[in-house]
Amino acid sequence: MAGITNAPFRLLCREQGAGLFVSEMVTARALIERRPETLRMLMPGKGEWPRSVQLYSVDAAAMKAAVTMIGKENLADHIDMNFGCPVPKVTRKGGGAALPFKRKLFSSIVAAAIEAAKPFRMPVTVKMRIGIDSDHETYLEAAMSAANLGASWVALHARTAAQMYEGKSDWNAITRLVDHLKPTGVPVLGNGDIWSGNDGVRMVAETGCAGVVVGRGCLGRPWLFTDLVAAFAGDTSRHLPTLFEVREIMYRHGELMVEYFESEERGCRDLRKHMAWYLKGFRVPSELRRQFGMVSSLKEFRGFLNQLSDQPYPIAVGDTPRGRTSHGRPVTLPDGWLRDPDEMATIELEDAFSGG
Repeated sequence: MAGITNAPFRLLCREQGAGLFVSEMVTARALIERRPETLRMLMPGKGEWPRSVQLYSVDAAAMKAAVTMIGKENLADHIDMNFGCPVPKVTRKGGGAALPFKRKLFSSIVAAAIEAAKPFRMPVTVKMRIGIDSDHETYLEAAMSAANLGASWVALHARTAAQMYEGKSDWNAITRLVDHLKPTGVPVLGNGDIWSGNDGVRMVAETGCAGVVVGRGCLGRPWLFTDLVAAFAGDTSRHLPTLFEVREIMYRHGELMVEYFESEERGCRDLRKHMAWYLKGFRVPSELRRQFGMVSSLKEFRGFLNQLSDQPYPIAVGDTPRGRTSHGRPVTLPDGWLRDPDEMATIELEDAFSGG
């Protein structure tokens, strides 16, 4: 998740449970141009393995060059390709969740990544949405193409781009994709509405998917992975933190951010967006909440945290949706984008996404 899953946050999540923790979305063009901020986004956390990079491109040549660079310079152990982003600044130029509609373009980019990764034995995986909207669903055909080209798995966020983050994800689509790819032997991972360990277990049981992908569910809740590990191990008791335990995780997050950005001011500024997520459901005075949203130093942060009173975890609120709640809307696309799915579009998008 852009702006969220940097090395400090991935480290917090790894400390809470098993899993593969993917980097923020990195654009291939910015990577091969060696932009400093993009290279920082590839920095692994302490002891991080496997190192997983979510790579994004709308051009097969740029994708090939980026994967080759990653392999030659030993920058990662796994490449995850993002074809699920629904934000207008990406889809308006044909990227993200809009791209799989262009069959030949999609296949050329996936093929380029997989071929470039082979000499380095790096697995390449693909994440996508159901499609642009309910009239333009692409996931079955695109997933089969990726599987036949050699993708190690396909992850499906079971919403269309038009849905953004609205309503419930359609887990039936995950079931259909599992059945569709069964002849290929390529696993399907499910994504959408995993807010607790029980949700993860239920998704696997209901859809037959091989595993789950967590997005918004871990915002301000790195301990979700502890809950998931326990649930998949059959532990029916839940290990949820009190507010005092949460505040120590928050402070550790702050320390890691300052170290990562090599600046207390910048680290604390970037930390601010996490505050409401961490404190969601807990009883915190409104003025103190406001102060958390303006924290500017670790000393100040510690002072705010010390003003919290201990409370049990608010399950009724904590297990509910968080993060983006964008309402559904028509997808912004390039002129004539839906005219011909076999057209090999030429797209200039790399700088349209601020994440790289």
